[in-house]
Amino acid sequence: QVQLVESGGGLVQPGGSLRLSCAASGSIFGVFPMGWYRQAPGKQPELVADTTAFGDKPYLDSVKGRFTISRDTAKNSVHLQMNSLKPGDTAIYYCNLSIVAAIYWGQGTQVSVAS
Repeated sequence: QVQLVESGGGLVQPGGSLRLSCAASGSIFGVFPMGWYRQAPGKQPELVADTTAFGDKPYLDSVKGRFTISRDTAKNSVHLQMNSLKPGDTAIYYCNLSIVAAIYWGQGTQVSVAS
């Protein structure tokens, strides 16, 4: 079984930074797409950033230039560096891992941006 554990969320003031981390464990043989989604209250989930063995997919327009995804393939982990945070970035952030037809999700970590 595959498990994802996220960390790094919290409360930050506008303009601040946070770094989210997601560690995957279990039966993972190979390099598979890993990414971050977020869901704000009352809104649909949206893909923030995603990285594959061949590179990063385009970022969500509203986070371009502020967020950076990175991964450590040896540790099956992915990170999301979030800079210049805005109140609109407030959401629960979920890590996911896609292995062929199976998609695994973390439990989510709350990011709140407020004065």
